[in-house]
Amino acid sequence: MSTSRTTRTILPGFGLTMGYTVLYLSLVVLIPLGALVLKSGSLGWHGFWAAAWNPRVIASYELTFFTSFVSALINAFFGLIVAWTLVRYTLPGKSFIDAVIDLPFALPTAVSGIALTAVYAQNGWFGRYLEPLGIRVAFTPLGIIVALTFIGLPFVVRTLQPAIEEIDRETEEAAASLGANRWQTFWRVILPTILPALLTGFALSFARALGEYGSVVFISGNMPMKTEITSLLIITKLEQYDYAGATAIATMMLVASFVLLFAINLLQWWNGRKFRGAV
Repeated sequence: MSTSRTTRTILPGFGLTMGYTVLYLSLVVLIPLGALVLKSGSLGWHGFWAAAWNPRVIASYELTFFTSFVSALINAFFGLIVAWTLVRYTLPGKSFIDAVIDLPFALPTAVSGIALTAVYAQNGWFGRYLEPLGIRVAFTPLGIIVALTFIGLPFVVRTLQPAIEEIDRETEEAAASLGANRWQTFWRVILPTILPALLTGFALSFARALGEYGSVVFISGNMPMKTEITSLLIITKLEQYDYAGATAIATMMLVASFVLLFAINLLQWWNGRKFRGAV
């Protein structure tokens, strides 16, 4: 005599759940992105190329990707230090420091941009001391890097903290007992474990920086061919009612973002495969 068992699940069946997922993603992500590409296609190939690849736009691409990449690298380095300190050490004011990390998430980007400009302007708290040294921050690419570093740090720290917490300290002790020094232990034991999380944090920080507008628009100075980021150029096109030109530039940024994120995910997969093979 056979009996049948029906497994009860909290969520609906696969078909219904998958249908809701595809519908939600289509309404929120796929349809808007598809409309963006179709709108830019109304220009034709030559019109699209002229709108998305003229000298002013190319200069904004170079500035945006360069400052975003540099700020993501800075966040990857210092974010690792901050996350390691918060996880491994007990220090006064640890809870306060941990809460401050999330401040860029809650703070409106325009507020952070005004605050950074006030601090690093020529007569600002820090700017007045940096100016005599020949270091200009506000209204230069350096100011853009400062703003993007500010808004991207939480992505790296919050991604690394769980990975660091899961590191088995017995593995570190075993490496030390086998004669490995601190640098060898970090390079051969710790880094391979946290590298996927570090790459993810870097990718999130980099992607966030590419689309940033509010915190950069004040401190950059918005000088064409010098400190004009791509997001600002898109807004300028929209204010001029050049919707097709704005969508052409946005489409180029969309394609570049997909390519970069795909490359980073491929690197993560390769690193994970290499690490599993070593184990």
